[in-house]
Amino acid sequence: MPSLDAIIIGAGPNGLTAAITLASNGLAVRVYEAAPTVGGGARTSELTLPGFRHDPCSAVHPLGIGSPVLTRLPLQRHGLRWLHPPLPLAHPFADGSAAVLDRSVRQTAASLGGDARAYRLLMAPFRGHWEQLADGLLRPQLAGLPASPLPLARFALRSGLPAAALAGTLFRGRQGRAMLAGLAAHGMVPLTSPATSAIALLLAIAGHEVGWPVSAGGSQAISDALAGHLTELGGEIVTDYPVRSWSDLPNAHVFLFDTSPATLTELAAHLLPPRYVRQLRGYAYGPGVFKIDYALAGPVPWTAAEARRAGTVHLGPEYGDIAAALRATRRGAAPDPPFLIVSQPSVADASRAPAGRHVLWVYGHVPNGWPGDATAAIERQLERFAPGFGDLVLARHVAGPADIAAGNSNYVGGDIGCGSFAGLQALARPVLRRVPYATPNKAIYLCSAATPPGPGVHGMCGYHAARAVLKRAFGRK
Repeated sequence: MPSLDAIIIGAGPNGLTAAITLASNGLAVRVYEAAPTVGGGARTSELTLPGFRHDPCSAVHPLGIGSPVLTRLPLQRHGLRWLHPPLPLAHPFADGSAAVLDRSVRQTAASLGGDARAYRLLMAPFRGHWEQLADGLLRPQLAGLPASPLPLARFALRSGLPAAALAGTLFRGRQGRAMLAGLAAHGMVPLTSPATSAIALLLAIAGHEVGWPVSAGGSQAISDALAGHLTELGGEIVTDYPVRSWSDLPNAHVFLFDTSPATLTELAAHLLPPRYVRQLRGYAYGPGVFKIDYALAGPVPWTAAEARRAGTVHLGPEYGDIAAALRATRRGAAPDPPFLIVSQPSVADASRAPAGRHVLWVYGHVPNGWPGDATAAIERQLERFAPGFGDLVLARHVAGPADIAAGNSNYVGGDIGCGSFAGLQALARPVLRRVPYATPNKAIYLCSAATPPGPGVHGMCGYHAARAVLKRAFGRK
């Protein structure tokens, strides 16, 4: 008989949360991680210069602080602290003004000019209902009615339209339309895609209800806290152990893959039905990203004062610019100018850089696997909204899609979402199944961001996968 109940391949937040869920139910669990440290998409390292702590992937965590499972775990005991910037988000315009996502709905609405009332009405039904919304939305969407269906029904009524349609019917001014587009663009699909309003609304509501914080010391702190709690529960973690074939794994009752569907098929195709393997190989990956991490001599000289206080900055600036950039990527072209998502962790966390210095994180969308260099286009866009930015650069670390995929095999072609959110994949990830985490082999499960509810450092993919394992493989409720 196997000595282990469960093996998890991949020590990202989902893999670690799955392991914690199983270990807390008394199962013998071991996690294998290819990298020297745990973390997956939640890591921190000195990419540029000594003393400058950068997050190679995720940096800002509204779904982390608001995660139904992470909030129940004693992660603060293992060193996790959330730090909030003065403003969650700024969306500057070329004239020096900015729309903002403030913790206050009233302050956010005031930044949207003539669309202030429309924004207040949009947000009103969700105030004070984050827990019910998160429980309902961060789960398999085909899993039946949630425990609190009313907030979710209200959300569905407002998010049923693509962002393009919602922006056109709800907002009349440039500020509201542009900010909604920037939020929706986190989904990396054109604004005409069905899921885009849901992405925008979820991020906006999170900004008001739980904030857009960073973790003190870097995103690695989240992963380290999860690992610490897992070890406390008796779980094992083996790092620096790449799994290249099934024979690299010891026997266990079940195996959970915190990996892309591509990796699952590479390792386990011989244990799965051919039809299911074909479905996984047909899983669509989204655009890649081109990312630059900067070590800076001082704070970014944003023209818009609001951007100097924001943890995250969106650079479009207008709705049409953002929509055009997303369409270009979908057509296979690198946008110029690009739409940029910018993170300023050191605005909230001075420990990220030496005294008086700062770190900056920026990426733009490019086609999956794109081999080009977007550095010049990105820095032109930064200079447009922060003249003199280039004079502050002490060092930069540049990563195109190939570099990003090499650093994390889940990010196929540089797709940090581990799969496109276009079409049916917005709901059915990786394939349409009643239990999306389960494969036709009763011993093999998938628990990565390629399963519902998708990308984000929230651990919910791992949690739901582990619950499925407990019920289906071990007869637990």
